[in-house]
Amino acid sequence: MQTHTPQLAMITLDCADPEPVSRFWSELLGWQRVYLDENAAMLQGPDQAIGFGRVANYAAPVWPNERGSKQFHFDVAVDDISAAAQYCIELGAHRPVEQPGDTWVVLIDPAGHPFCLTDAANW
Repeated sequence: MQTHTPQLAMITLDCADPEPVSRFWSELLGWQRVYLDENAAMLQGPDQAIGFGRVANYAAPVWPNERGSKQFHFDVAVDDISAAAQYCIELGAHRPVEQPGDTWVVLIDPAGHPFCLTDAANW
């Protein structure tokens, strides 16, 4: 018999190097990086955590999904998509040519994970 409801404690993303991708997400979300070594990093948010783990021979997801899968993506709600995109690029993200919609912007984090900036008013 289960005595409590399981809770998702952390989502962990594979990467080649946890330092730059954890720095990127820490600065973007304003979350504290509470752990970092050469093989792993962890960010703590208000209610959840994101981990990053080094994987030998890591292959970044592909965007667009022509030759594989993006594996996952974050939707990040922002007040000003253009300003947020510029900030993300300054932090180390890049904007791929392929943009499938006009109400969000797809960017790629420093480890190659695609994510979307969406209008906070739509959430």
